[in-house]
This record gives sequence, structure tokens and C-alpha cells, in this order.
Amino acid sequence: MKDNCNNNSDLIRYLKNGDTNAYAYLVDTYNHKLCLYANSLMNDIPASEDIVQNVFIKVWERRDNLKTNFSIKSYLYKSVYNACINEYKRNQSVTALEKKYIEELGRIVEDKDEDALEKLIGLVREAIQELPPKCKEVFLLSKKEGLTNIEIAEYLNISKNTIERHINIAFSKIRENVGNKTDIILFLLFGFRQNLRAE
Repeated sequence: MKDNCNNNSDLIRYLKNGDTNAYAYLVDTYNHKLCLYANSLMNDIPASEDIVQNVFIKVWERRDNLKTNFSIKSYLYKSVYNACINEYKRNQSVTALEKKYIEELGRIVEDKDEDALEKLIGLVREAIQELPPKCKEVFLLSKKEGLTNIEIAEYLNISKNTIERHINIAFSKIRENVGNKTDIILFLLFGFRQNLRAE
């Protein structure tokens, strides 16, 4: 079955015919990758696993509607992405800025291959890890913990100007890796768990 399912059209044809072996192959092939992808969006492993499971269930329930001329892989990734965004909107009060970022994330998924978002997230995480220790600490306190510059200055017992300088350095380093998608990916990494706070 594995060899027969390597071809996208054949796999979809088997699924449409109700072949449970083809469905098992689909789940075995993509479940782990999709869970990692969903968790990169949600940062919540149980919720990510539930989303992926529901996507697979819907694929099976709606298998008659599958078209043999589209990529099942792209379809799965886009379905998981849409489910994550819907879950976020359901649990959060979405601001105008967040709505703008969510729409831009949708365009990234639409316009590029399904791994593009994952690659951008990886580049941002890599850039954060490579920051000087104090700069990294300040940046994560700001973006991950949601502290204001004044709160960070009091916590670390350093000046507000020093905090601002560290954050500016961090943004510059990250933009070297990601370019104009920096703000969007940072929102994805940190804003999906807490609203962005003004400094």
C-alpha cells in the first residue's frame, strides 16, 4: 500500500473509494508533522493534537469531495492552519492589529509552500537564540512575558534606555534573518498567547 500511496492522485483515489489502509497511510505519514506545525502556531500540545485529529476525521468524512488534481499535503496543512486561526479567534478578543497579522499569515500560507511559515518561525527562533545573553533576556521578558520596558528596567535594575537599546538590537538581528515578516512571526510566536502590550 505504501508504494501505491506515494502518488498523490492514487492516494486520493483510494481515499475516495473508502480504503482504510490509504487513510492509515495518510495519518501515519502526516500526523507527527502536522502536530509539530499546529504546535508552532498554538504552543499548546494537547490542543494541537486535537486540531490535527479533527482535520483527519473531516478528511475521511468528506473524502467524496476530494479532488485528484490538488495536493493532499497542502490541503492538510491549510486545514490545520485554518483550524488554529479559528481556535485563536474563538478564545481571544482580536484587535485590529492582530486581525491584520492573521490575514497576512493567511497570505503566507496561500502564496508559498506549506513549509514556508515553519521556516520563518525557525529563522526567528534561531535569531533569538543567537542574541547576546542580556539582550535575549530583555527581549523575551518583553515579548514572551509581556512586561513593559519600565517593568523590565525595575526587574533587572538597569535603565529604561538600556532596555530600549537591547530590544532595538534584538529586532535588528531578527530582521536580518526574516526581513519584513519579523513583526508577523513575532506576533505568531508570542501574540497568540497574550495580547501585544504597549511599551
